Amino acid sequence: METLLISLLNGLVYGMLLFMLASGLTLIFSMMGVLNFAHASIYMLGAYLAFTISQFVGFFPALIISPILCGLIGAAIEIWGLRRAHHNGHIAELLFTFGLVFIIQRVVQMTWGMLPMAYRVPPSLDFPLFVLYGSNFPAYRGFMLVISAAMLLGTWLLLKKTRVGLIIQAALTHPHMVSALGHNVPRVFTMVFAGGCVLAGLAGVIGGNYQTTEPGMADSMGPIVFVVVVFGGLGSLAGCFVASIVMGMIQTFAVVIDYSIADLLRPLGLAISGDTLLTEVLTVPVARIGALLPFVMMVTILFFRPRGLMGMRDT
Repeated sequence: METLLISLLNGLVYGMLLFMLASGLTLIFSMMGVLNFAHASIYMLGAYLAFTISQFVGFFPALIISPILCGLIGAAIEIWGLRRAHHNGHIAELLFTFGLVFIIQRVVQMTWGMLPMAYRVPPSLDFPLFVLYGSNFPAYRGFMLVISAAMLLGTWLLLKKTRVGLIIQAALTHPHMVSALGHNVPRVFTMVFAGGCVLAGLAGVIGGNYQTTEPGMADSMGPIVFVVVVFGGLGSLAGCFVASIVMGMIQTFAVVIDYSIADLLRPLGLAISGDTLLTEVLTVPVARIGALLPFVMMVTILFFRPRGLMGMRDT
């Protein structure tokens, strides 16, 4: 029971962090049709900027300043780069964002170096929130849940209950009509792209000290974020939320499960025997293949449902 409850809480924390990062990418794609390869690099920038800013003014001001700076960087990327690449089609957009990955990574390495940063949890949040079956649940993880839930509620209210949200949703499906009504559609696109970068930067601020702030953090988070977006359905914020929680739980529980598929089938009377490749695969502990499970699930859902769980368009 202790392992189950602690893993549920940790899976929820990791899943909400994934949602905070993947939701920005989902908003950008649903609005602009751009699959931004550099999104995880903005997440990395958010962590590094938060580390630097927190050295001068503390963690909580950095929690606000760093995402804003990431949003400004995103706005500059959209105005002076992505908007021009858009005229040459989606291939040019993909190549542009793909090139940004290497540029941002080299800038980070030249500015902060190759070694991990000493980006720590702030002392005011470095204490056990509660004790469960003898295990401490850190207060910082509870703080991450609060920030993630507030972001989810704020995004929903913005899109569903405000005039700005109505304009964004209208520009998604009828950009020419929105332009005819006097709204600046390119400015709306810039706002959405910058907003997605703000969410990525916010995820970097609270995730950089939860994990490790180092030059490879974008490479480690980028693939799983794309798995979440594709599995949930391109353009679906609800699908992104469900997929984030599912992937967070799967990766968390896979680490603590010391059983193989053959062990799980044995109580059902399905014994696995023989010296074949299939037997070897089925007898491998789940903990050793946990990192592969999200990708297996993505391939599986693409085979049966190319739009993902709740996607509005084919992947």
